[in-house]
Amino acid sequence: MNNGTTKSPAVSAKRVADAVPWNKHVHQRRNASDWVADILIWALIILIVLVVLYPLWFVVIASISDQHLVSNGSVTVWPKGLTFAGYVRVFQDSRIWTGYRNTIIYSVLGTILNLVVTLPAAFALARVEWKPRRVILFLFTFTMYFAGGLVPNYLLYKQLGLLDNWLVFILPGAVSVWNLIIARSFFETSIPEDLHDAAQIDGLNYFGYFMKIVIPLSSAIIAVIGLYYFVGHWNDYFTGLIYIRESGLQPLQNVLRDILLANQTNQLGTGSGGQNALQNQQIADQIKYGVIMVSTLPLLVIYPFLQKYFDKGVMIGAVKG
Repeated sequence: MNNGTTKSPAVSAKRVADAVPWNKHVHQRRNASDWVADILIWALIILIVLVVLYPLWFVVIASISDQHLVSNGSVTVWPKGLTFAGYVRVFQDSRIWTGYRNTIIYSVLGTILNLVVTLPAAFALARVEWKPRRVILFLFTFTMYFAGGLVPNYLLYKQLGLLDNWLVFILPGAVSVWNLIIARSFFETSIPEDLHDAAQIDGLNYFGYFMKIVIPLSSAIIAVIGLYYFVGHWNDYFTGLIYIRESGLQPLQNVLRDILLANQTNQLGTGSGGQNALQNQQIADQIKYGVIMVSTLPLLVIYPFLQKYFDKGVMIGAVKG
């Protein structure tokens, strides 16, 4: 018989939940050591962020500041003597637009080919029932440590007709073994095998399972390795330096390098001192900062949209829970 003193199960459960120390509604008392630890952690995080971001910010403000003020240390946090002379000189060269066009083509087509080759290969190497996978993975990994070298590669590309051919930026690097291993680990650890069993019951073969189930569930790793590939193509200047002689096929990095070297050569050839030499040096420095911004700005714009996939894509594929 209920005499009014018996507590309902709901009330008892609520009091038990409130007593649990990890309950999010419970505000634990914080002592002085907790506050000191939080302050030190936040101070360390802010310091690391400043150390990482300040060099980039300095390049930005230096590229639009008076180089005389930059050289004497007056420019530290905000631009001074605002000028865009460096960017004007960079963009006055018509080759830069050709370089931008070439680099965008090489980066986009190259990244598409990389994903088309890497993802199916990684999926095949992740299938336990495929017996030769360990041998083939060993052969892939072997190439990470041993390669033919520059001269054999040059002779090979010459025999294949890739010299002065835009395909040299795309075909030779069709797959990165490192990205292949990352994608393979992702498929092994993040795609449940039960999905394959269900797909077989529904009548899907391996190709249908890969295209209709695996790929839609792999957007994170696709974004991650796709950005890796894109950045690699965008920053590639060595290929154009060694295998390309035709100026119309040069990527942006090589065009910017030529502009920078040309202005440094002009600065060295104007004389050994005086006001003109100082002005030429300042112009060369401003062009240098402008070249850095022109080459990195597109990647800085793209990266924030894909950054959220990094932890989800790489860490899930790299760590077994």
